[in-house]
Order: sequence, then C-alpha cells, then structure tokens
Amino acid sequence: MMDENMKIAVIAEIAPAKAFVPVLEKIDAEIIGLTHGHGADELLRPFCSEMYSIGKSRGRGAEKRSKAKIAALVLEDVISTIKALRGKNIDLLLTCGNAGDVRKGIAAAKYLGIKDLHIEQDFYNPIEMIAFSNLLTVPSKHYRDFLAEHYDIHNSTIIGGYPMASYVNKMQLNDPDTLKEKYDDFLLLVFGGDVQGKDIPKIIKVVEKLEKRILIVPFRFDASYVKNLVKSKKIEVLEGYVDLLSLMNASSGMIYGAGMGLTVEAGVLEIPSIKLAGFHRQHSSVDLANELGIRITEIEEIPQIIDDLRKPKGKWLIKEGEKSVSNIITLINNFDALKGKHGGIKSFRKIWKARSQFR
Repeated sequence: MMDENMKIAVIAEIAPAKAFVPVLEKIDAEIIGLTHGHGADELLRPFCSEMYSIGKSRGRGAEKRSKAKIAALVLEDVISTIKALRGKNIDLLLTCGNAGDVRKGIAAAKYLGIKDLHIEQDFYNPIEMIAFSNLLTVPSKHYRDFLAEHYDIHNSTIIGGYPMASYVNKMQLNDPDTLKEKYDDFLLLVFGGDVQGKDIPKIIKVVEKLEKRILIVPFRFDASYVKNLVKSKKIEVLEGYVDLLSLMNASSGMIYGAGMGLTVEAGVLEIPSIKLAGFHRQHSSVDLANELGIRITEIEEIPQIIDDLRKPKGKWLIKEGEKSVSNIITLINNFDALKGKHGGIKSFRKIWKARSQFR
C-alpha cells in the first residue's frame, strides 16, 4: 500500500496524457509532470505541482534521421529526464503507450531506482524498455497472453479497457456549427504515427482528386513540409496545436493514419472514419478499428469508399474505460504488493527484434 504522501511522476506525449487525465483527477498524490510539446503540457499542468520539459517536439519531414542522430537526441532527452526526476523523492513513475517518452522515462527510472507502472496499448510494437517495467497493464486477457507468449513478459495485469475513452467522453467540445461556419463542411485528414513521410505526397494527390473541402492536421509531421505538397485551394493545412477532438466532432468524416489514440477518439465520438493501412499492418489499433467497424483502407482505395463512411459503434469503450481507470488507481495504491519480476534483457531482445521490421 502506498503511503498518504506519495509522489508520482508522469511522463507523456499528448495521446498518453489523455489516458492519464482521468486517473490524475481521482488519485490522492502529488504529481510531477514531464512532457515535451504544448499539447501534453496543457493537459497535465492542472494536476501537477511541478512541470518539466524533457525535450521538444520534432516534426518529421520526408527523410528519416540517421541512427546516430536519433541516438543522440534520445540520450539528450534521457539526461533531461534524469535531471528532472533526481532528488524529487518520487515513489512511482507512470508511462503509457509506445512513444519515445516511454523509453526515456523507464531508462531514467531504472537509473535512479524509481519504481514504474506502464500502461501498454500497442502490444505488437511496444517500446523495448517495457521489458524493465515493474508492472504493466493490458486491456484484456488476449493481450496479456500475447505479451507472455511473444516477449516473455509475465508481470502484466488486466484493467479491462482503455482509460483514454473516459477522457474523451468527458471532454467539453466546441460548438460544431461554429467550426463548420469557419471552415465550411469539411473532411479531416490526420497524419499520425502510422504514416511514413514518403507516403504523404501520394495521400495528398489522392485526396486532391476528391475535390472536397479537407483540413489536414499534420500532427507528427512538419506543417511546412506538408503545406508545400498541397496544390488544391480546397485543402488547408492547420499549423500548431489544434483542438482535434472538436474538429473531429464537427467534421463530416475523418481519414487518419495513426494508432490507438485516434482510434479510441473516433470510436467514443462515433466519427465516420477510415483508417489508412499504414506500415504497422499488425497493430492494436487495427484490432480496435475492426472491433469498432472502422474500415482499414489502402491509400488508393480512398476514392471508392469516401462517400460511404460509416459511424463506428464505440459506446462500449466508455464503460470499459471507466472500469480501467478504477483498476489503475487500485494498482497505484497497492503497487508494492502487486508489482512483479520484469522480463529483463531476454524480453528486451525479443521486443527489439520484433521492432526491427519498422526501422
């Protein structure tokens, strides 16, 4: 059982931050927030006594960075994370998802001897550092068994859903009519973590042929790079931080190349959507999209189905999301009794090998 004065650190990019918010609203602890980028900082700041920047958002263009450059950037952010956590008497570090912040957070926690709880959402392509987490959560038995069978990870526990669904359900959204008046009737196109830079020119050429009003949210890509590819006056590239949930809710439909975050959001809000078949052909977001009835589509197939978008059936996500939040809080409050032996180097190597196909 954690003591009454526990101190928790949370490290997150914007989508995992949304998973943490409903937990932080209910947990009795002092919270230290570590983020990079405006969106995650804005989400976590109301719950945190201190906030630290551990790097900056690095929008991608068409070219991949060299391994040496990536390693240097990761090391720089790990050092920033260690500096932010050192001397704070942190009882527990929370991480979520498969973004790079998970790698930095767990690495720093291991270096400093801080216990960590990881909320996993992508079981086919997780960050290799979860092999060293003290305890992991999974939404279902299927994924608990997958982690054990494929990665020799046996210290996972079922929470029964996705906490992010609770956050999305409680969000106060902007008036859709106001947004429609500003942008007219529009489709939303979102470039997330399941799109490669080399695919963006092809996607834009295909959607330009639709001759529809389209708003592009570059998300993980440099907005100027995307804007330079657009020739149609019907297409607008939005720059900077945007209220994506309100835009989704006001849109006539969404095309997205992203993972769990957008899939959960589309499901809860029941936004007519198609998910681009990205380079993660086996992915937890693909499983969830299929459960919700969101079609997985090749780029060249967009024109054939864009006029027949279907609303996903996602209200079940909300009930399961609330249950998962309660279960996470129970895990935090009883962490020492529930934590297990991590997978270690053996699991690390298995995940590293599995991830190699995406490098």
